[in-house]
Amino acid sequence: MNRIKRILGVVWLALAALSGYFGITALGLPKLVSDKTDDLVFGIIVVFVLMPLIVGGLATFGYYAVRGEYDD
Repeated sequence: MNRIKRILGVVWLALAALSGYFGITALGLPKLVSDKTDDLVFGIIVVFVLMPLIVGGLATFGYYAVRGEYDD
């Protein structure tokens, strides 16, 4: 079971990287360069508020799982 937890930790780290890439390229940058005010506000919220929370949470959870903090 501990081996599965560590493998899933790697999955969470990969998911953090993929969500960061997707969030910046598909949601963040196109909205930041848009001429509409609504798109600019949404882009700022996504890039500076949501992305650090999502990526940070997934990466932290994955890091602790890989280190073996959840082996109990």
